[in-house]
Amino acid sequence: MKIKAQIGMVLNLDKCIGCHTCSIPCKNVWTNRTGAEYIWFNNVETKPGIGYPKKWENQTIHKGGWKMDAKLRLRAGGQPSKLLKIFHNPDLPAIDEYYEPWTYNYDKLISTAQKKHQPSTRPQSLITGKPIRLRWGPNWEDDLAGVSETGTGDVNFNNLDYQVYLQFKKVFMFYLPRLCEHCLNPACVASCPSGALYKREEDGIVLVDQERCRGWRYCVSGCPYKKVYFNWETGRSEKCIFCYPRIEAGMTSLCAETCVGKIRYVGVILYDADKIAMTASTEKEQELYPAQARMFLDPTDPAVVAEAISQGIPQSYIEAAQQSPVYKLAVDWQLAFPLHPEFRTLPMVWYIPPLSPLVQFFDESVADVHDPEVMRIPLTYLANLLTAGDREPVRMALRRLMALRSYMRSRRLEGKADAHVLEKVGMTEEMAQGIYRLLAIAKYKDRFVIPTTKKETEVDLYRGQGAAGFDSH
Repeated sequence: MKIKAQIGMVLNLDKCIGCHTCSIPCKNVWTNRTGAEYIWFNNVETKPGIGYPKKWENQTIHKGGWKMDAKLRLRAGGQPSKLLKIFHNPDLPAIDEYYEPWTYNYDKLISTAQKKHQPSTRPQSLITGKPIRLRWGPNWEDDLAGVSETGTGDVNFNNLDYQVYLQFKKVFMFYLPRLCEHCLNPACVASCPSGALYKREEDGIVLVDQERCRGWRYCVSGCPYKKVYFNWETGRSEKCIFCYPRIEAGMTSLCAETCVGKIRYVGVILYDADKIAMTASTEKEQELYPAQARMFLDPTDPAVVAEAISQGIPQSYIEAAQQSPVYKLAVDWQLAFPLHPEFRTLPMVWYIPPLSPLVQFFDESVADVHDPEVMRIPLTYLANLLTAGDREPVRMALRRLMALRSYMRSRRLEGKADAHVLEKVGMTEEMAQGIYRLLAIAKYKDRFVIPTTKKETEVDLYRGQGAAGFDSH
C-alpha cells in the first residue's frame, strides 16, 4: 500500500445559482493577459447543453481520456503514436469550439463627432484585430439560451428522449461549475510527449512546467474535460493550478473563496496509489465510481494513520484528512460523485446532484414521496453525468437529501423529529445532523480544511516532478 494525500473538492449543485462569481476572480488573477483571453480555468455551464468548448463530453469526437481494450490505453493513442504525428493533432479542438475572443473600439463611441444617429461599434477579434461575427461565447447557453438547438448534442441524454425534455413545459435546468479535476490518473500527463505536465507529490495538484512545454497540445486533446488550454501568445499550455500558492499557505482556492452560494468544499483525501492502475482498468464503466471510492483510505483507522506516518505523510495532512468535508460527503455519506467516471481519469472534483421540483401528482398512500423519479431533472440524466449511467447511487443520494429536508422540517415546524424518514434511506439522526450542519450552516473552517505545506519534509520536488506520470502504452 502506497499512501498519498490529495487535495480534492466537492461542489453542491443543489445550491449553485449560476452567478459566475467563481469564474471572474479566477479569470482576473490567472488568465488576464494576452494569449489567454479565451481561457477560463473555471467556468459555469447550464445543463442541458453542449458546454465549453462545444461538445467537450463527447469523446467520440475529441478522443480524450482513457479506454479499455486488452488493457488501459489513451483513447487517442500513447506517446509513440503521438511522436509519429507530432506536428499534426487531428483531435485538437479549434478556436471556434471555444470562441474567438473579442473586444470593441470603445474610443469610437466616445470620440466620434456629433452625428444625427448614435455611434455604434462592431466586435473585433483579439487574435487578428479584424471585425468578426459573434457565433459562440464562453457562456453562450447560459440559462438555456438556444438549448432547443444545442441541447440535442448533449450526450447526457443517452437512454432518454431528448425531444421530450427540450419542450417548453418539460425542460429542466441546473448549473454545472467546472474546473480541472486534478485526476489521480490524469490523461493530460500521460499524453504529453515532453513530460511537461506532472502531478505534485505532496498534494496531487496537476501543473504544467512552462520551461519543458513545447506547445504540441496533446495535453489539450488528451484531457477529456478540456481543462488544459493553449496560450497562443506564449506557445505554451496552461491549466487550472488549484491556486496552489494559496493552498500551500492553508488557504482555499479563489473559486471556492468567492463562491456566493457557499457550494464548495475543499479538503484532503488519503488514497492508495498502488490501486490506481487497477481501479482505472475496471472493466464495467458503472463500477468505476464505487471502485474509486474504495481507493480512499479511512483517515481515522489507526493502521492507516501509522502507515501514513511511516511513509512520510505529514501529521498536519493526516489531521486535515480526519476532518475533511470531502471525505465525509464522498465516502461517509455517499452524497457526492465524480464527473464522468467513464473517462477513467479518476477525477478528484466531485459533485452533489441537485434536487428539483416534483412534476407528477401521486398518492402518498401508495407512492414514495422521496422518489427521485418524480422530479423534474431526470434521474438518468444525472446518472449519465456523474456515475456512468448507474442510477442507484444517485437515487440514494437524492433520497437522502429529500429525507433530510423532511426530517428538519418536522423538527422545526412540527416540533417533533420524524426519524422514520431517515431509517428508510439508511441514515441516523446523528448523520442527518452532520449533513445539515455541513450543507446548510457550515462555517468557513468547516468547509475548507487545508493544511499548510511543509516544504522541509519534501525532497527536491522539482527533480521528481516527471516521475508522477503513468504508463500510457
